[in-house]
Amino acid sequence: MILITGATGHLGTAVMEHLLKSVNPDEIIALARDESKAAKWKEKGINVRIGDYTNIDSLISAFRGVDKLLLISTNSHDGLREHSNVVEAAKIADVLHIFYTSGALNQQVNPVNPGQMQDSYRLTEDIITGSGLTYTIFQNCLYAETIPFFIGEQVLDNGIFFPAGEGKSAFAKRAEMGEAIANVLTSAGHEGQTYLITGSKSYSFREIAQLLSEVSGKGITYASPDPLVFKLQLKEYGVSEEDIYYSTMFAAGIKNNEYDVYDATLEQLLGRAPVSLKDYLKEVYLK
Repeated sequence: MILITGATGHLGTAVMEHLLKSVNPDEIIALARDESKAAKWKEKGINVRIGDYTNIDSLISAFRGVDKLLLISTNSHDGLREHSNVVEAAKIADVLHIFYTSGALNQQVNPVNPGQMQDSYRLTEDIITGSGLTYTIFQNCLYAETIPFFIGEQVLDNGIFFPAGEGKSAFAKRAEMGEAIANVLTSAGHEGQTYLITGSKSYSFREIAQLLSEVSGKGITYASPDPLVFKLQLKEYGVSEEDIYYSTMFAAGIKNNEYDVYDATLEQLLGRAPVSLKDYLKEVYLK
């Protein structure tokens, strides 16, 4: 049995959709706090079990009989404790193999905003590798889908206004990351491995502007404003405080090259070249 946490989220959905191509639905379990939110999986014949990251007993019950467990990292303020509960419950429930989606971070630079997300990634990795469980870790880069979130939908008319300086980041499509993870879950030989799941190269937002210029035939400009100016501009546009926070936080990390890390593992796990960033941008902005 394969259990997926976060099965109703974006990455969890991508993993589940690809699992269904090669695994019988009755061999897949979707973990959910609210059964109604997992109704789409139940309709496909997938088992839905109820579990709450803050309630270890519910997790132990949900994990009984599970061979492979995919822990998709949470972004909650108490993520580390929640991840720790999942690992502890997996041990008690005799889960055979735990898989974890961490983050792809450049270890050559010090983070400008050290805090819960990056700490949670690395400390959860330490908890898992020290747990005695058989494990596999995926260090995932930023989703390509974050680019429209960062630069908006009107970029072909307004250009890019994002305080990322000349820093670089790798990006990959969420669907392809989910496919790669599903491929690992359904094949042998991944015990004790840490896989870097990224695009094949990193890009600055100036280079992204150039790619957009090439696919659109327009001259797309790039401006990297002071972060405070950026925040005020987003506020004027009515962007939520939460979205302003995350946009500014990721911009600072990109500017500091914290996500400038990549290799060819995604291509190897897919068995083909992933969609290029240029093609992704064309797909999104020239529909």
